[in-house]
Amino acid sequence: MPSMAITGSAMAALLASPLSFQTSPAPTLPVPPDKIVVELATVNGSGCPEGTAAVAVAPDNTAFTVTYSDYMAKAGGGADPTAFRKNCQLNLRVHVPQGFTYAIAAADYRGFAHLERGATGLQKANYYFQGSPHTTDARHTFTGPLNDDWQTSDVTDIHALVWAPCGERRNFNINTELRVNAGTSNPQKTSFMAMDSTDASVNTVYRLAWKECPEN
Repeated sequence: MPSMAITGSAMAALLASPLSFQTSPAPTLPVPPDKIVVELATVNGSGCPEGTAAVAVAPDNTAFTVTYSDYMAKAGGGADPTAFRKNCQLNLRVHVPQGFTYAIAAADYRGFAHLERGATGLQKANYYFQGSPHTTDARHTFTGPLNDDWQTSDVTDIHALVWAPCGERRNFNINTELRVNAGTSNPQKTSFMAMDSTDASVNTVYRLAWKECPEN
């Protein structure tokens, strides 16, 4: 897939809806004054076929969003046996102003789920910089019956943040997964979890933390 870059002003409307993190907010650190650019270098996975994922940067450089249009896992009923698990691997090039580095301080995931009684759902994600041994993992489980919007939030303590190496170009990788297990639910009925959107208010938001790089 060819690279796609979107600056903050291009899709600011995606960030118009309020964020609702369940724990402490992202740390307050210096934010670079110049605009950053996030490029989708590669997109792979059953949850994000070509052309179904888009990225946008907040005008104030504090966050970026990823919006999906075809990300759904389902099980039971007439669902395809392989549809119970969907995943998406994003490889991002983040261009930051000289003298700054960044880390992912928080992530907010949203979607809709219909889980029959006896069925379960799983949303998981991990993040890492290319070539780095440090990986951040998070997972959240859901239990039926459930027929409602869902939201999960992952917040990293400031002392545990993994920073992009100063002075080096390292792509940032985000791997997400949705999984549905029919369990003991009625085998004639379908359960599903979706992280796709028909409007701009349903998206994945990644909150950025910034710090200045030491001078050489």
